[in-house]
Amino acid sequence: MELRRRVDSFKFAFAGLADLFRTQVNARIHLVAVALVSWAGWYWQISAFEWMIIVLCFMLIISLEAVNTALEYLTDLASPELHPLAGKAKDVAAAAVLWSAIGSVVIGGLIFIPKFFP
Repeated sequence: MELRRRVDSFKFAFAGLADLFRTQVNARIHLVAVALVSWAGWYWQISAFEWMIIVLCFMLIISLEAVNTALEYLTDLASPELHPLAGKAKDVAAAAVLWSAIGSVVIGGLIFIPKFFP
């Protein structure tokens, strides 16, 4: 029974990922960015340490995008009518995604700009 619950938890998590990328335009944009940066990392043969940092950035942005989406779903359920606090909750969650994306662009610049100007 316990194994079945574990398997089900993975199914639910993958269903959540599928929903995230199917319904959220920004998540798909981030996924395209992941692909492009991965290609660039392969092309310029970045170091293992640089890959670790880049992958952490990928994980942070996609994870925060998922948390933002979950918060939006919950907020819409709890407050179907417009409410200033519901809007603030959504705005702050979106700000977390934006902040991580800005940080990731800075990190990407620190890693990739020296590849352009050796």
